[in-house]
Amino acid sequence: MSQDPLLAHRERFPILARCNYLVNHSLGAMPRDAYRSLAEYADDWAEMGVEAWGERWWALNGTVGDQFAALIHAPPGSISMHPNASIILSILLSAFDFSDRKRDRVVVSSLIFHTDYYVLNEMLPDHVELVVVESPDGIHVPAEAMCAAIDERTRFVLVNHVLFRSGFIMPVQAIAERAAQVGAEIIVDGYHSVGIIPVDVEQLGVDYYIGGGLKWMCGGPGAVFLYVRPDRLPHLRPKITGWFAHQRPFDFEVAAIELRDDAYRMLNGTFPVASLYAVQPGIRIIGEVGVEQIRAKSRRQTASLYESALAAGFAIRSPANPDERGGMVVIDPPHSRAVSQAMLARGIKIDYRPLAGIRVAPHFYNSDEEVRAAVAAMVEILNSGEWKAYAGVEMPVG
Repeated sequence: MSQDPLLAHRERFPILARCNYLVNHSLGAMPRDAYRSLAEYADDWAEMGVEAWGERWWALNGTVGDQFAALIHAPPGSISMHPNASIILSILLSAFDFSDRKRDRVVVSSLIFHTDYYVLNEMLPDHVELVVVESPDGIHVPAEAMCAAIDERTRFVLVNHVLFRSGFIMPVQAIAERAAQVGAEIIVDGYHSVGIIPVDVEQLGVDYYIGGGLKWMCGGPGAVFLYVRPDRLPHLRPKITGWFAHQRPFDFEVAAIELRDDAYRMLNGTFPVASLYAVQPGIRIIGEVGVEQIRAKSRRQTASLYESALAAGFAIRSPANPDERGGMVVIDPPHSRAVSQAMLARGIKIDYRPLAGIRVAPHFYNSDEEVRAAVAAMVEILNSGEWKAYAGVEMPVG
C-alpha cells in the first residue's frame, strides 16, 4: 500500500480487513470502538436501570449535539438529536408559521433527495406552492437558477448540500445570501456532506442544517442532528412535540405545553439512546483525523476515480470540477446495474442508483489501490461477460 498517514486508521474499522469498502456515502464503516460504546450503554442500563436517565441519558442528547456542533462550527446548545432526517424535517415544518399569505412559495431543486420532497409535499399547507428548479443535466443545479427562483414570495428554500445522485456540492452560501436578501429562510440537508467536506454553518449563513452519523461520520443509523440558528429558535413552535420539549417534563402536567428555550425545544418523546452511544466513536475519529485532511484525500482519490472511468470510456454522472464534487463519483458503464451486482459479489462494496449509475465513495481509510480496483473491476466484468449472470437480478436494499 502507498505511504498515506491516514491509512494508519484502517485497523479501527473491522470491515476493511474483509472487503473493499467504497460505499461510505451510504453507510460508513463501523469503528471498532462502537462495540465498547454500545457495551457502555448496556452496562449503564443493566447496572443503573431507571436511574440511568438522570445520571446519563437525559443530558446525552445535548452532549452529542454539542459534539456535532464543534464539527460544523455551530455554537454549543444549538443542536438537537433525532432518529432520522424525515422526522426532523417534519418537526421543523410543523414549527413554521405559514400565516403570511404573501410568502406562499418554497423553492427546491429537481435533484432533491426524495424523502425531503415527500415530507414537503405532504406537510406544506395547501396555499403554498412548491417551486422546483430543474437541473440542466442531472448532475448540476446552477446557483443562478436557484437564486432566480427565490423572491419576496419565498417562505424558505430547501437545499441538499451534496446531491445524492451526482455528488454535486450545491452553492449553499450564494443561495443563503439570496434568501436573506428577500427575507426568506434556508434549510440545508447535509446528510451527504458532514464528515467529508468542511461545513461551517455560520459562514454559510444557514438557518437550519440537518446531518447525521449514518454516512461519512461512521456512526450508524438513528443519530441525526438538527442545527437551528439561535435567534430562530424562540420563534419556532413545533406541533410535532412531546414531553421532552416541555419546560417541566417531570411535573407531568396535563395542560398546554410550555416549550423549553434551548435545543430540547425541538424534541418530542424518548430519543434513541443506544444510537447516541453508537455515534460517538465516529464523531471522535472524524474530529481526530480532521475534515480538512479528509477532504484533501477525498479530492485526490475522486480525481483518480474520475480519470480512470474517463479513460475506460465510461459515462460519468458527477461534476468534472473537483471544487464542485463531494466524496463520491457516479460512474455509468454499460449494463451498470448488473455490473454493480457483479462488483458486490467480488466483495467491492458500492451501490447503484437509477438515473445515475454506480456510486463509488472512498473515505480516509481507503487505499489508492482499492480505488483503482473499483474501475478495473468494471472493465473486467464487462470484457469477460460476467455481468450477464446478474442481468435482471434485483438489487439488495442499501
